[in-house]
Amino acid sequence: MKYRTLRWQPATAEARGALVILDQTRLPGEVVDLVCTDVEMVAEAIEMLRVRGAPAIGVAAAYGVALGAQCALEKPAAEFQRTLEATVERLARTRPTAVNLFWALRRMQGVMTNKVAAARESMCDHLLAEANRICLEDQDLCRRIGQHGAALLKDGDKILTHCNAGSLATAGSGTALGVVYAAHEDGKKLSVFADETRPLLQGSRLTAWELMQNGVDVTVICDGSAATVMRGESIDCVIVGSDRIAANGDVANKIGTYGVAILAQRHGIPFYVAAPTSTIDIEIPYGDQIPIEERRPEEITAGMGKVTAPAAAKVFNPAFDVTPHDLVSAIITEFGVAREPYEATLREWVQEAAKEVGT
Repeated sequence: MKYRTLRWQPATAEARGALVILDQTRLPGEVVDLVCTDVEMVAEAIEMLRVRGAPAIGVAAAYGVALGAQCALEKPAAEFQRTLEATVERLARTRPTAVNLFWALRRMQGVMTNKVAAARESMCDHLLAEANRICLEDQDLCRRIGQHGAALLKDGDKILTHCNAGSLATAGSGTALGVVYAAHEDGKKLSVFADETRPLLQGSRLTAWELMQNGVDVTVICDGSAATVMRGESIDCVIVGSDRIAANGDVANKIGTYGVAILAQRHGIPFYVAAPTSTIDIEIPYGDQIPIEERRPEEITAGMGKVTAPAAAKVFNPAFDVTPHDLVSAIITEFGVAREPYEATLREWVQEAAKEVGT
């Protein structure tokens, strides 16, 4: 990738370490890094979608805990511990749907519990080391997801995607777009049709930008054009990411994904979901139990700074919807490609993933 979505800036003699994120609210017009020097800056960056995408949110939250520890280093031991707990609670309140956030925070809490007797400086080191591990693991997971998914694509395929599940949504090459990049690196010529993804246009602003940065052919379409494109452009498959997958294979992803899945079924087009096993919430049996974030009405009524609805209009603005598992052709993870029935395979993979990270 030609850019870094997020990275840790090591401490110097003059300053503590910091989390540096590529501010995605400024794309595609400006490429601007935001240097987060305290927990509230990290939390605000997640809430305001300066950093977004389930895996990237998890990595950012992990670094946020490490940052919180560094900022509290001079406090007495008891207050230091309370600050760490408050840091986890604050980050957990940022966005409710992306399960990777809570998965990463649980791993950081595991360090806090296992190293509870450690001196404050040592605790800071342990927390930063775990955040670094989570970041590096995500890069490896993206590579593995890409390799498994690339086998599903043929030279010349046309792919439709919704929202952004690329390198901007992860610490690595991406999930859905990680599949595209892996196939591209294998020499396959691919064309991607990117839904705008209203109301915040992650498809047109982010997916198109990063695909162009990486030399992949991309065409931006309005969300309402997806059916016409599927019928007239010989789309070979749809690939999307996910923010949470239930045990039965129901998939929560950016609002509008459910409609795309219905259209894909109508036109006989495979609908693939690419995500790491950290996105699988095996404790939730069905998708209707996934908490769905609702965001500010202004994102619809005054999106991109332009008033587009009457001030008194009622607004319903869910950030995600749930696609039933029977509309999903396959789920691609770092362990391979799962097909229906999903639950047994997903449970096995979650157990394998826990063994890999030693949890």
